[in-house]
Amino acid sequence: MMMKKQIITIAGGGSTYTPGIVQAILNNEKRLPLSEIRLYDIDEERNMDMYLIVKFMLKRKGFSNIRIRATDDPKLAFTGCDFVFSQIRVGGLEMREKDEKIPLKHGLVGQETCGLGGFAYGMRSIKGLLEIVDHIQDYAPKAWILNYTNPESIVSEAVRRKYPNVKMINACDMTISIEETIAVNYGYDRKNWIVTYYGLNHFGWYTSIYDKELQREIMPEIIEKLITKEMQVADFNIGDKTWQKTFQMMSVITKNFPSNIPNNYLEYYLYPDMVVEHTDKEYTRANMVMDGREKNTKEMADKIRRGIVEEVLNFNFGEHGQYIVDIAISLLNDDRRRFMLIVPNQGAIPNLRSDAVVEIPAYVGATGVEPITLRKPISDFHKGLMEAQVAVEKLLVDAYFEGSYQKALQAFTLNQTVPNARVAKKILDEMIKVNKKYWPALK
Repeated sequence: MMMKKQIITIAGGGSTYTPGIVQAILNNEKRLPLSEIRLYDIDEERNMDMYLIVKFMLKRKGFSNIRIRATDDPKLAFTGCDFVFSQIRVGGLEMREKDEKIPLKHGLVGQETCGLGGFAYGMRSIKGLLEIVDHIQDYAPKAWILNYTNPESIVSEAVRRKYPNVKMINACDMTISIEETIAVNYGYDRKNWIVTYYGLNHFGWYTSIYDKELQREIMPEIIEKLITKEMQVADFNIGDKTWQKTFQMMSVITKNFPSNIPNNYLEYYLYPDMVVEHTDKEYTRANMVMDGREKNTKEMADKIRRGIVEEVLNFNFGEHGQYIVDIAISLLNDDRRRFMLIVPNQGAIPNLRSDAVVEIPAYVGATGVEPITLRKPISDFHKGLMEAQVAVEKLLVDAYFEGSYQKALQAFTLNQTVPNARVAKKILDEMIKVNKKYWPALK
């Protein structure tokens, strides 16, 4: 029996990650057959640029039978769709630049999803993602939402409060980039691995890496390699010098805490002073993206308009596009493949609060997500770090829904990158001013 052709809507369709997602879809068209791709974005110029690029890709790759549509009308975007891939960035890179530079100005970590910059981004993202989910409930209540929108722990907590039964899967490809980097640097094939990992989004640890081909546990030897040899970035998409430093910091963390392999984002919480010391406060990652991927994608759209592009660029975005497509395929085909996902804890980590939003392995099949429960409690050290992070994320979501300045200040103060309440208040007040059009009023 022939499989029904799917309609996929990409929310945040103007993102420069869209071509990588489309490329992954086309590479898997037998298991994810499409009738239509819809690009939904409130930024018409960016969306039209991406429309031109995707249309060009479909034509050159022999998929002219797939309809492509770009729109800022939610009814047109979502009515009748089967999947929504959400990758919105409320405020764009201009606000990301403020997220990074305001904390840095005060001597604190300035990063897209971590620290106080991540909190500012989270407050913007909650509103944007809730609006997307509202539209989907109105126009496509049976659709699966596959969410890439950051910061994932914060936005998934917010969506779960308003829509506890929504058909939404929250996924992040950072663990895949970490695993690929480890494998390339130390001579393994990641596709042979079964990994065990627990934590929060951008905040976790590997406890086991079993290699099916070698038929043995390899985490102890990887830890030894991490301690003795720093890694080089293996993912094209994150190859700038700041990412290089982030991956090298995994060796520093592992030397000090050798019981597990850390998520590289833990550098922002365990060594914030070192991060700030090595960060260019005038030219951050937001600027790098503006001058790199954003500029290159814009130039390509302009060349397509002028008819001077002979072949579409190779949009090699590493695992970013492939990961979300693989999840859709597993849902559609009931594959029950194993993925790293962001889910309500509900006992999966036995000694962590049940209502925490955690990142752990889970199976994905036609009925949704089946988290894999840990066999034993986590250590007091990891539990303490995670409990504090869960508390600040919940306080921030409280602040959003209640319009509470006090809850926001508590969240900013408790954040593990912040030394005291005085600087927390100073940065919060500045963030409120620059985010006036995006945040709810805080009283």
